[in-house]
Amino acid sequence: MHGVLIIDKPAGMTSAEVVRRVKQRLRCKTGHLGTLDPFATGVLPLCLGEGTKIAMFLNQADKEYAGTIRLGSATETGDLTGKVVATAAVPQLTAAQLEAAAQRFVGESLQTPPMYSAIKQQGTPLYKLARQGISVERQPRRIHMAALQLKDQGDGVVGFRVSCSKGTYVRVLAEDIAAALGSVGHLETLRRLRFGRFHIAEAVTLEALDEPTARVIGLRDALGDLREIRIDALAAQRARQGYAPVLAALTPGARNETAKLVGPDDALSAVITADQVGRWRFARVFAADRAAPR
Repeated sequence: MHGVLIIDKPAGMTSAEVVRRVKQRLRCKTGHLGTLDPFATGVLPLCLGEGTKIAMFLNQADKEYAGTIRLGSATETGDLTGKVVATAAVPQLTAAQLEAAAQRFVGESLQTPPMYSAIKQQGTPLYKLARQGISVERQPRRIHMAALQLKDQGDGVVGFRVSCSKGTYVRVLAEDIAAALGSVGHLETLRRLRFGRFHIAEAVTLEALDEPTARVIGLRDALGDLREIRIDALAAQRARQGYAPVLAALTPGARNETAKLVGPDDALSAVITADQVGRWRFARVFAADRAAPR
């Protein structure tokens, strides 16, 4: 089984545990894209079989989330799992104030990763240092918010929906939103609605894995954003073997372009990348799918 399976991750389970269960059920090589915290739910793309080779081309995707921020209390982790470290009054909020606050975050900005993150300092994940009460300097990262909506849900809770770039820490965003609203706060709930081209509508629950093949997105479709170069059957066979002369016969690509080679059976043979002058090289090659016509 080769491709990408979109799981609707349940709350209370790590992303690694989801992978373990799916791997056990489907009995194929499995890996996930974009870790979700245990309390979070929603889109968790799993790469299956030869699909694990395309993870590097999918991990840069932007994402969309919905969730809630609890105003009035800040936690050590920035979310509901940590102990409260600060409190503040919860202001009365108008729709205009929420709109103005949201617009402050739209566009490019710098965000400092939290201590409770998997970023490593001299080989040690920051969250392990944080649990020891150690704080170290972190380099801010450039992020981009395409859209942010805020809504007062009453009782000190603000709902949000955000489209953001890879590398955005939504827990940090929640804290920053709370500060912009004149309080402190933490992330209370989080649901990922989209990971690049993969949407929650495509997701399947762990309980509904009895007929997973109907929900697996093929390699070619999973890389739908890449330009497709058609090649004949012989070239497709040789591309799967990493035979360089196949690439020499192609029209040069754009600078640093990534494209996919597809044979007459519509199966993905290889992903190729162009250098600064457009010369192609193999980035990944794929074994023939036994289900594909010869």
